[in-house]
Amino acid sequence: MRHRDKRVKLGREREHRRALLRNLAREVIEHYSIETTTVKAKAAKALLEHLLHLAKEAKENPDLNVHNRRKAFRILADRKYVNRLFDEIAPRVKGVRIVRVRVRRGDAAEISRLEFIQ
Repeated sequence: MRHRDKRVKLGREREHRRALLRNLAREVIEHYSIETTTVKAKAAKALLEHLLHLAKEAKENPDLNVHNRRKAFRILADRKYVNRLFDEIAPRVKGVRIVRVRVRRGDAAEISRLEFIQ
C-alpha cells in the first residue's frame, strides 16, 4: 500500500531522481524557463518553490542568509546557481508556474513549460 507516500518516483532510483530534479532546477535558474514533461515539471516545481522560499526568507531576515545559502547549495551543488538565485531571481520573482504547451508526437506525452512568474 502507498499510504502517505507522496513522492513521485518518475521511474528512477533515488539518486537518479535527485540528479534529474537538480538538473531541472539548475536549468530553470539559468534560462528562466524550460520545456519538459508535465510530471517532471510538477516534481521540479516543488523543489524550485522550496529554493525560492529559502532565498526570500534570507532576504527578509539577514541572519538566515548564510544558513539558507548553504541549504540551497546542498540541493544545487554549484555556487554560481545559488548566487544567481539569491541575488538576481528571488528579489523580482513571485513564484513558479507550469503552462501546458503541447502533446509530444512520438509517445503522446504532455509537454509543459516550467517558468518563473515575473
